[in-house]
Amino acid sequence: MRRNPFGMDICCQKGSRSPLQELYNPTQLSNTAILHQIRRDQVTDTCRANSVSSRKRRVLTPNDLKHLVVDEDHEMIYCYVPKVACTNWKRVMMVLTGRGKYSNPMEIPANEAHVSSNLKTLNQYSIPEINHRLKNYMKFLFVREPFERLVSAYRNKFTQKYNTSFHKRYGTKIVRRQRKNATQEALRKGDDVKFEEFVAYLIDPHTQREEPFNEHWQTVYSLCHPCHIHYDLIGKYETLEEDSNYILQLAGVGNYLKFPTYAKSTRTTDEMTTEFFQNISSLHQTQLYEVYKLDFLMFNYSVPNYLKLE
Repeated sequence: MRRNPFGMDICCQKGSRSPLQELYNPTQLSNTAILHQIRRDQVTDTCRANSVSSRKRRVLTPNDLKHLVVDEDHEMIYCYVPKVACTNWKRVMMVLTGRGKYSNPMEIPANEAHVSSNLKTLNQYSIPEINHRLKNYMKFLFVREPFERLVSAYRNKFTQKYNTSFHKRYGTKIVRRQRKNATQEALRKGDDVKFEEFVAYLIDPHTQREEPFNEHWQTVYSLCHPCHIHYDLIGKYETLEEDSNYILQLAGVGNYLKFPTYAKSTRTTDEMTTEFFQNISSLHQTQLYEVYKLDFLMFNYSVPNYLKLE
């Protein structure tokens, strides 16, 4: 029996309600159900193996639950991870929680999906209400190969001219710390951060001491707390469509709601990621792998072939 952050015992119990019941007591055992059991076990085993080495496990506070989006009507909780189809999943959650306000996820503008007041998150509930939902709702998240996600975040936040808020907030700081003889313009604008400088910033111990990582490059482990919260389903970016539609089917909405399928032509690929890492020294690669190591292990991603670890 595990204890949840608020002191109540929660087990991966078989819920008496539809999505959980369908997941843990399926009418017929499918390969999909077995696959998701393997993914759950991988997380449990990684948490167990690493709890010995980690310092005393801290207790979660409601503030740690800001990424957990709640759907009361279908009794589901989705922990969103930026750069892992989270815009489309937030759109889907808006359809599910909108009580008829929306029917087609893709008709919801992307910026509207990120307006925090459009979705309710778990930290907005009282502690008894939080416990009830953690115990009885189906909880899921989506993950992606950690370095591909990181390159995707870098490309989106530091190479697009329109992201001036990121350039000002993070770019100027990265240039100041990581670039020798930076020009006054670069120090002022922060809009030309190189990937090598971004990596150097991430592995700099000063960065982590100063403030938590931004959610776009924070580890899944730190955003969703999978060692404290028992996730019933772990979807993967690599099998996004199948995993998403399986969740919608468990929620009983699969007949009228499908996950948006359009493919982005600008999507960050494995080949692109390989290219970005060519200029990173083996020392920096090794240090960066250490930062994201738990995400690699927990979600069963192997060490990329292109890495030259020391």
